[in-house]
Amino acid sequence: MFTYVLKTLWRHRTRTLLTVTGAAVAMFVFCFVGSVQEGLHRLTTGSDADRSLIVFQENRFCPTTSRLPEDYSRKIKEISGVRDVMPIQVWTNNCRASLDIVVFNGADPQQIKSTRPLTLTEGNWESFAKQRDAAIVGRNVAQRRGLKTGDQFSIGDISVKVAGVFSSTVPSEENLIYTSLAFLQYTRGLDAAGLVTQHEVLLTDNADPDQVANEIDATLRAGSVATKTRRKGAFQASTLSDLVDLIGFAHWLGYACVGLVLSLVATTTVMSVQDRIKEYAVLQTIGVRPLRAMRLVLAESTILCVVGGIAGTALAMTALAIGGFAIGAEGATIAFRPSIGLAATGTAVSLVVGVAAGLAPAVQAATVPIVNALRQT
Repeated sequence: MFTYVLKTLWRHRTRTLLTVTGAAVAMFVFCFVGSVQEGLHRLTTGSDADRSLIVFQENRFCPTTSRLPEDYSRKIKEISGVRDVMPIQVWTNNCRASLDIVVFNGADPQQIKSTRPLTLTEGNWESFAKQRDAAIVGRNVAQRRGLKTGDQFSIGDISVKVAGVFSSTVPSEENLIYTSLAFLQYTRGLDAAGLVTQHEVLLTDNADPDQVANEIDATLRAGSVATKTRRKGAFQASTLSDLVDLIGFAHWLGYACVGLVLSLVATTTVMSVQDRIKEYAVLQTIGVRPLRAMRLVLAESTILCVVGGIAGTALAMTALAIGGFAIGAEGATIAFRPSIGLAATGTAVSLVVGVAAGLAPAVQAATVPIVNALRQT
């Protein structure tokens, strides 16, 4: 009977093709929306987000407005529960939401190597550590800007020599450019000698993040600049608050795409059943049971939806893998990456929607009055 189903679909090949294409487009959008949500989840959760703290200037938002003394790191190290402190100077070409944001993080090269899960795919650490104007570039930035080891890259007042390109197990890291702290502090126009944007605090295994954060702010309250210390994940979520709201709204767009596929496949299947109502009456006449007739219709709708869904999901995964897309604001970036979980979700949703879309037409085909159907011309 499977051959019969395929011949039925091929009989109206134009309608079948349009339905499959529509399902593919809808699932493509669904997977893209899902990748944005996964990117936000990865950025704001996990051990790194919960076991690291960000010390930022109080009542400041864009990195260019936060100016903390570098020697705050010495005072922070003395607090119980602090394992290490990394002063970071951040520079970005755009504090607003952007799909092509460039973010520089200036820090000590040895601390970058020891604290960040980076793997150089080009270049070497020695060149980066020895040259003051050297930088290592995340592979997504390198891909978007066409950079490779040895290139000179300039944007705004900053000009660096690419000493290497790195990949990371943390997708958002691949949208950053790392330089030495001194380079960004003394770059003309930044006027940041002795100052940093933020301090990243690494905690010991038994430390309470919230308690340590409160102690840091209390200790630095007597300093020249007041601070606000939060977990890294909470800090990034606050930084991207506008985008978080937008992504939350986009969540409903994903549901709308699922509804679109359901409506499209159901409409096509209903039309197919109505066009062949006499055929189903003949099948019942020759002994095809109602349940088998239902399975035939369900098979049609499921094939349409699954083929379109797999095609759309595969296209989305390919685009996400090749494109290296990311959106950022105020120095934080959300990376759009394909994942096995997202591909499995897209396929499963296609299967469920295909079955749901065929239920009503399947009942119609199984309960068709044989005599009345055969009288139709």
